[in-house]
Amino acid sequence: MTRSRDARVLRELVEAHGETFAHEAGIRLRNTPQSLYQLLVLAVLLSARIRGSVAVAAARALFEAGLRDPRRMAAASWQERVDALGRGGYRRYDERTATQLGDGAGLVTERWGGDLRRLREETGGRVPELRALLQEVPGIGPAGADIFLREVQAVWPEVAPYLDGRALAGAERLGLPTDPARLTALAGDTEPAALAAALVRAALDRKLAEECLDRVDHAA
Repeated sequence: MTRSRDARVLRELVEAHGETFAHEAGIRLRNTPQSLYQLLVLAVLLSARIRGSVAVAAARALFEAGLRDPRRMAAASWQERVDALGRGGYRRYDERTATQLGDGAGLVTERWGGDLRRLREETGGRVPELRALLQEVPGIGPAGADIFLREVQAVWPEVAPYLDGRALAGAERLGLPTDPARLTALAGDTEPAALAAALVRAALDRKLAEECLDRVDHAA
């Protein structure tokens, strides 16, 4: 019965809250240089101590300003980046982040020719190496690397299943197993990126998690 309920909780959670953060930010994630770079920008923004909704809005504002690839990001002035972040409501860290985005765009261009698929090739798709190499990008620390990997597993299947500490904290809040293999088995054919996003949303929002559990219990 416990396994059956756990599976129902996961199904309810993913159906209601399984939108990836990339999709929310308007990124049509594919294994292409531009969309992978946009995901990297989103990971930089989400890893700051700021509400996820603000980070997503800031990413949208940057992309709407035309800063969709590393060449354009690097070519933009620092003030242009600050202004775009401000339009997205990303004001507390806007100046530092504007600098990081410019420096990061330069690194991605110089080291990987603006194409993060080359980063993937450099590591052979091995997750520990990917996680370490991502952290060489300005603005990407352990949390940012985890965000990128949680989302990119949708198009880099060798990364999946990627359930980091934040996702597992969501599982714990819901009373679910915190072993990634058991969670993946419970989730069945659920997309790993959607599973990770839903669990992270539960970790970030206690009310969301409680409402999910209530719906499952009332439907029983």
